[in-house]
Amino acid sequence: MKVELQNVLPADIERRSMEMIGEELAARGVMLSPEREAVVKRVIHTTADFDYAENLTFSPSAVETARAALRAGASVVTDTQMAKAGINKKSLARFGGAVHCFMSDADVAAAAKQNGTTRAVASMEKACALTGPLIFAIGNAPTALIRLYELIGEGRLHPELVIGVPVGFVNVVESKELILGTGTPHIVARGRKGGSNVAAAIVNALLYGIE
Repeated sequence: MKVELQNVLPADIERRSMEMIGEELAARGVMLSPEREAVVKRVIHTTADFDYAENLTFSPSAVETARAALRAGASVVTDTQMAKAGINKKSLARFGGAVHCFMSDADVAAAAKQNGTTRAVASMEKACALTGPLIFAIGNAPTALIRLYELIGEGRLHPELVIGVPVGFVNVVESKELILGTGTPHIVARGRKGGSNVAAAIVNALLYGIE
C-alpha cells in the first residue's frame, strides 16, 4: 500500500500540526477564547487526544493570572521528574522562575517513611518552605493533589495556579474535584485522563503565550 506523505520541513512540523488541530477543533464546533485555545491546542499537540477540548476546565481568568505570576518570577512545583524535564526551563528562567521536584530528595523519602505517607504528600509539604509566587503542576499523583488541597485549606500554601491533571483510576477523579471546589485559580483535566506530559504542556503553553 502506498502512503501519501506531506512534505513538511522539520521547522514547520509544529506549525502545521497546530493548524491541523485548529481545523479539527473548528470542525467539531469547539469555540475557545484565544488564551484557553493556546493551552488546549498545546495539550492536544502533546497527546493527539481531542477529548481535552472538552475535559480541560479553567477557573475564571486562570490563564491571565498564571501568566502574570510567571512574568513576576513564579516558580513551578511538579510531582514528577518527568514533568520537570518537559517544562521549558530556559523560558521560565527568563522571568526569574525555576522548576522544583522534591520526589527524589532524601529528606522527602525519610519524611514519607516516618509519617506513613507517599513521597508525593511529603513533597507538597516540603514546598511550603518555598518563597515567592508558585504554580503547582500535578500530573501523576492524586495524593499530591489531595495534600495540596489540604495545605491550601490550612493557609500554608497560596498557589497562583494549580494544574491538576493526574492520570489513573484510584482517587484521580476525586482529587481533581477537590481542587475545582476551591477558590484557587486552576486548570484541571476532569476525569481519568492526564499525565506528566500534560502538566508540562500546560506550563509551556502558559510560558509561550508571554514570550
